[in-house]
Amino acid sequence: METSEEPGRREQNRLRTHNALVQAANRLFKEQGYEATTVRDIAAAAGVGERTFFRYFPSKESLVVQQVRETIPLLAAEIRKRPAEEPPLVALREAILDMSTWHRTTPAILLVGPQPLSPDLTSRGGRFLLFDMEEAVVGAFMDRLDIPEPELPDRLRAAALGRAGVAALRSVRLAYTRLPEARKHEVDLIELVRIAFAAIGA
Repeated sequence: METSEEPGRREQNRLRTHNALVQAANRLFKEQGYEATTVRDIAAAAGVGERTFFRYFPSKESLVVQQVRETIPLLAAEIRKRPAEEPPLVALREAILDMSTWHRTTPAILLVGPQPLSPDLTSRGGRFLLFDMEEAVVGAFMDRLDIPEPELPDRLRAAALGRAGVAALRSVRLAYTRLPEARKHEVDLIELVRIAFAAIGA
């Protein structure tokens, strides 16, 4: 007879395997680049087989897309927690930098892939990902205004700044993507974030 504890253990094992795959992927993306990392590499680094990987993710791209989706609300929460005196773009930049220290890996929103932050994704899971990220950042900027009913100029300013900040992140990803694979391991993505935000005045 199946006990109530067994489903709980199965769920814990499933979560452990899921996290192992994500952490292995993050480490390999950082060490050898997104394009050079295969599903087989990720599975081996996580201590499982390729078939196990595909039980959790349909593809390498879907792993990144799922991470970005899970990261979006966390990013918005970090922006809201930043000191009130910080300008919006500084709050976004510092939220990104703080998130990079959580597991000593690059945040999912900076992971390099052929599609994850593109607005024209064909996969259902990744559709409108860029728009969703923009909306989350803009919403966090609006909350930081601490105004019950912001006027149109306030809303427009928050929207413009939020989309500018996401564009800076996308620019980092695109600049990194276009580097030769041999050079990618030499580049500090966090420093690229600082450079991109400095370019838009943060």
